Formats: sequence, C-alpha cells, structure tokens
Amino acid sequence: MGNKNSNKDENKDKNKDKNNRTYSGEKREEKGENGEKRRDKEQHQDERIGELGQITLDENASHHRIHLISIIGEIEGHDNLGGTSKTTKYEHVLPQLAAIEDSQDIDGVLILLNTMGGDVEAGLAIAEMIASLSKPTVSLVLGGSHSIGVPIAVSTDYSYIVPTGTMVIHPVRLNGMVIGVQQTFDYFRQIQDRITGFVCAHCRIAKSRLEELMMETGVLTKDVGTILVGGEAVEEGIICQVGGIRDAVAKLHDMVDQKIADTK
Repeated sequence: MGNKNSNKDENKDKNKDKNNRTYSGEKREEKGENGEKRRDKEQHQDERIGELGQITLDENASHHRIHLISIIGEIEGHDNLGGTSKTTKYEHVLPQLAAIEDSQDIDGVLILLNTMGGDVEAGLAIAEMIASLSKPTVSLVLGGSHSIGVPIAVSTDYSYIVPTGTMVIHPVRLNGMVIGVQQTFDYFRQIQDRITGFVCAHCRIAKSRLEELMMETGVLTKDVGTILVGGEAVEEGIICQVGGIRDAVAKLHDMVDQKIADTK
C-alpha cells in the first residue's frame, strides 16, 4: 500500500517537473522570439534614420505613434547637390507626408529643424504639405531654421525653438546669371510674396514687420536680413514658444489626446 502511494507521488512529481520544464521552454522560446522581433525593429529604425532621418516613436506610456521627420542641412530641389553636402531631399519627404496622412497608425508628427535653407520651391512644397496634414503637428528649431526653413518651422500647429536656436530672415536670392529687366524683378517679388504670405498666414507676425526684418542692413555683414535667436523669434511672433524636445513631445501628446477626445 505504501509503495503504491509513493509511486503515485513520484509520478506526480515527474509530471510537475515535466510541466515546469515545458513552461520554461515555452517562456524561453517566447522571449527569444520577442528579442528577435525587437532586434529587427531596432535595425529597421536604424536604417530609416540613416537613410531618411525619420523614425516612428511608439514606446511612450500613452501608446501614441508619433512620426519624427528631420529637416537638416540644405533643402534639395530639382538639382542634386554635391556629395559632401548634408541635404534633405523633398522627393523623400513629400511621399512620406502623404503616407502619414493616409495612415490610421500615425497619431501625430514631430518636425526637427536644423537647416540652412535651400530650394524655395521644394521648401514651400514641404511647408504646404505639413500645413495641410489632418494629424497634430509640432516643430522644433534646433541649431537653426534659416531662409526657406522659416516657412517649414511655422507650418505646424505649434512651434518651439531652443534658446540657442537661430532663424535668418532675408529676401529671395537666386544664384547664377540674372537678366536685369523689370520682369526679373517682378518674378523676384512674386516669389517673395508667396513666402511672406505663407509665413504670415501661419504665425503672428505682420507682413510689414516681416519685410522690415528681411531688409535690415545693420545685422548681417555681407547681406541684408536679420538673425533672430531663441526668444527673439518668439517675441517677433514667428515661433510660438521657447522650449526643447521634452516640451515639443509633451505638447504633441496633449494635442493627440485632445483630438481623440474631440472625435468621441
């Protein structure tokens, strides 16, 4: 009788050990799969950052999916720039913005700017695309957002600039040979009106004040225009607030929450 009970206990212990080993094996396998998925995700993110300067932020406590786009170096238009130049290619940015608008997985867009400006047509195209997105958008000016970078900085729903960030505001310039006839100057004026019109429609600065800053002669040594540093851009009504990445991300999460609440 005693041997029979002891055999039952032994079999129970063996089954328990077997179940524990099976469970542990399943957990290790699951952990291995999760680890592999995470490594693949990190590799994919690294590739996107390296190729396009873009990444989707989705590790936050709010479970919002924020798409980050960086506008850096010179904004490249229809002509390819030199291989040593840091550039933002508009043919990369525009399709991505269209994909963001069409995606139900993206909740908001964060634009990081550190650009010297560049092609006017390409810069305005990017700015118009950002301004027409239905998703909440926030921009953050870091090192600088000069020239045609100004319309891009103000195209979002809310904008920040770091205390040491700069914005250079100057008239339209064209490289190469210029034919000195009235039609040329009229064309220059038309391009400049497009830029000033867009900027003034998306921030608080008046057009007369913006043109005054463009034509300032006592600031830049080799050109006309004005350099605004940090809080000066806020005081002029171009940028909404001085702040950093923490402020920009927090603001964007608040805007996403507000949009979700409004749609309920």
